[in-house]
Amino acid sequence: AFGAHGLKSTLVKHGTSEVWDTACFYHMVHALGLLCLSWSRSFRLGPAVCFLVGILVFSGSLYVLSVTGIRWLGAITPIGGVALLLGWAWIAKSCTREERA
Repeated sequence: AFGAHGLKSTLVKHGTSEVWDTACFYHMVHALGLLCLSWSRSFRLGPAVCFLVGILVFSGSLYVLSVTGIRWLGAITPIGGVALLLGWAWIAKSCTREERA
């Protein structure tokens, strides 16, 4: 809501409304992932750290890019994306390990 209303003029000025929306979407999905991890009986710190770093770098760089218009920040965004993917891969790997045990 803040981005849609409070930052609307800034996002329109920089032409970055879609970038803001992408950052919000991935932030929300992975925040929910962190919440689910915290409720899990077999909590794993590794995927949680990957999600946290991914949210900070991926969504954080997109938030700053969309508000400031500094385009080079898009170059570090994939680092956060890789961290998010590593978190999901870690969860998948630990799920397959638990099934075999």
